[in-house]
Amino acid sequence: MPLRITLRQLEYFVAVGEAGSIAIASEKVNVSSPSISSAISQLEAEFGLQLFVRKHAQGLALTQAGRQLMMQARQVLGQAEKLTRLADDISGSVQGPLGIGCLLTFAQIIVPQLRRGFEQLHPKVRISQYELDQVEIFARLRNGSIDVALTYDLEIPPDLIFIPLAELPPYVMVAESHALADLPSASVEELKDHPMVLLDLPFSSSYFLSFFSRRGLKPVIAERTKDLAVARGLVANGYGYSIANIRPVNNRAPDGRLLRFIPLVGEERPMIMGLVLVDGAQNALTLRTFIDHCRTAITRSSIPGMDLSATGPHRDV
Repeated sequence: MPLRITLRQLEYFVAVGEAGSIAIASEKVNVSSPSISSAISQLEAEFGLQLFVRKHAQGLALTQAGRQLMMQARQVLGQAEKLTRLADDISGSVQGPLGIGCLLTFAQIIVPQLRRGFEQLHPKVRISQYELDQVEIFARLRNGSIDVALTYDLEIPPDLIFIPLAELPPYVMVAESHALADLPSASVEELKDHPMVLLDLPFSSSYFLSFFSRRGLKPVIAERTKDLAVARGLVANGYGYSIANIRPVNNRAPDGRLLRFIPLVGEERPMIMGLVLVDGAQNALTLRTFIDHCRTAITRSSIPGMDLSATGPHRDV
C-alpha cells in the first residue's frame, strides 16, 4: 500500500529535526505549532515509527529512525526543488523560494535593500534570509537549507564556488578621543601597542591577526566580540581600536558616541565580498537572475558606507 505523505509534511519534519523545537520550527516555516505537531503525528502514524523523543528542558531530539528518515526527507525535498526549478527554467519564469545567507558583519547593511530590490523586480520569488557566520554558511549550503550566501572570500572550500562582487580594503575604527584619531591613515606598526577590540568570527579573526603575524608582531587584544555593532560600541567607549572592512552608514556607535574610520595602509590584503554557492546551482534560472542582480547592485560606490574614501575618516553624519 503506498505511503500517504506530502512534501509539506516532510518540510515540517525536517524543520523540527533541525531546530529541535516545534516552536522554533513554527517561526522558521511560518506555520502554527499545532499544524506542525499534527504533521509530525501523521508522519509517525504513516511510517509506524516514533520520530522524536521529548527532553524536558531541551526540546525534541530525533530518534535513530528519525535521523535516518530525515536524511532521506532532505533528499526528497531537494529533488522536488530541482523539479520546480527545472519547470521554471523551461517556462522562463523567475519565481519560487530562494534561501539567502549573509555574513553577520554586514547583513544589516546590505541584505534588506538587496532583497527589496530583487523582490520588486521579481515579485513571484519568496526570499528567506539567514544571518550566519562563515562556518554556518558552508554547512547550510551543503545541506541545501540555503541556496546562496553573501560573504567574504575567506577559506572557501573546494566543493563550493565563489563569485567576486566588490573589493573592500581594511580600515581602523577608533573613538574620537583615541590617540590615533586625527591620523589620515594608520599602519599596523602604529597599532601594535594600543589595545585592540577583535572581531572574533570564524576565519575573520585569522584574517585580521595575519596583518600582525606577517610582520612578527602581536596585537594587544583587550576585548573580543562576534558582533560588529558591539565592537563599535566598545571602541567608541575607549576599550581600544578595531579593524573591519565594511563600515556603517554614519560615524556613530549604537549608543550615539562618535567614531573615526581611518584607512589601514600597507600591503594588507583587501576582503573580496561576493557570493558563495554549490557548484552547478547557478544553472537554475532564479538563482542565476539573483546573481546578475547582485553584480549590478553591489559595488563599493552603490552600497552606503562601503567606500571609506567617499566620506573620509572625519565626517560626522
